[in-house]
Amino acid sequence: MVRLVLGSRNKKKLAEMLDLLGDLGLDLTDLTPYPHAPEVEETADTFVGNATLKATQLAPALGTWVLGEDSGLCVPALGGAPGVYSARYAGTHGDDAANNARLLREMAALTGDGRAAFYVSTAVLADPTGKVEASVEGRCHGVIADGPRGAGGFGYDPLFLVPEYGKTFGELPPEVKRAMSHRAEAFRQLRPVLAKLVSEPR
Repeated sequence: MVRLVLGSRNKKKLAEMLDLLGDLGLDLTDLTPYPHAPEVEETADTFVGNATLKATQLAPALGTWVLGEDSGLCVPALGGAPGVYSARYAGTHGDDAANNARLLREMAALTGDGRAAFYVSTAVLADPTGKVEASVEGRCHGVIADGPRGAGGFGYDPLFLVPEYGKTFGELPPEVKRAMSHRAEAFRQLRPVLAKLVSEPR
């Protein structure tokens, strides 16, 4: 069975990957079984740049296929911020509450179309030598609510309002979010590539 490693230790990202790709017959895991995996510095200024760094550095180090993924929230009225700095927008990596609070402050004077936003997920697949075999991007459009709503999801999900549902990602059931999310769209595009990988003789 072909092993595919998600270049992350984010359990929520892994859960989404297992949900979206688990039926393909791959041995899917994150970096947890690899405690000595190198720490990849996300120094690029684009999502695809950071995803490529993760995939191409981790794959040869682990000797296996790696899926590098980078994602974040973009607000056009803020010049695309938080963008690639989404996880550390308020200064500390992964402090969701502080990141959400800063975003609300930055957007306090914005109304209507000025509150439009979109999530981006870029995924890059590298073979065990580090060669890039596929690069995809998924987006999901919404607006930023006036305050957090719902306790589900992670990151900016309690603020990300999906107009057609009238609910935030923090309020929507996980299965609904997973079906329409930016990561779901990116992984959908990867499925044919991964299915071919499974079917090819090794």
